[in-house]
Amino acid sequence: MGNKLLATLRPTDGMLSLTVAGANRLMKGLKPSRLWVKVQKDAEPFIAKGKSVFAKHVVDADREIRSQEEVVVIGEGNQVLAVGKAVLTGREMKAFKQGVAVKVRRGVSEEVKNT
Repeated sequence: MGNKLLATLRPTDGMLSLTVAGANRLMKGLKPSRLWVKVQKDAEPFIAKGKSVFAKHVVDADREIRSQEEVVVIGEGNQVLAVGKAVLTGREMKAFKQGVAVKVRRGVSEEVKNT
């Protein structure tokens, strides 16, 4: 990983905002994984570009996710696609079929473009 930024401190609430590099490290190092949202394969390219995750595309999610928490969006192959903020709880993400589940802040395709 070297000198990659893993997270930034949000001055508004004192919480951390994950970067894609931080999400990758978190998913590799934390077992069992937490604060993840798995999406359908057909939605993966759009989410990797930084588009929001809609509830209808959620395949599975950590049941412990609360609204406004930082989450890692993963694909069906468990690869990190994006990081963002949960709009719904983990249970709601799996139950709802409409609306935004995660407001994506940064997708992996955007990271490649900016480096």
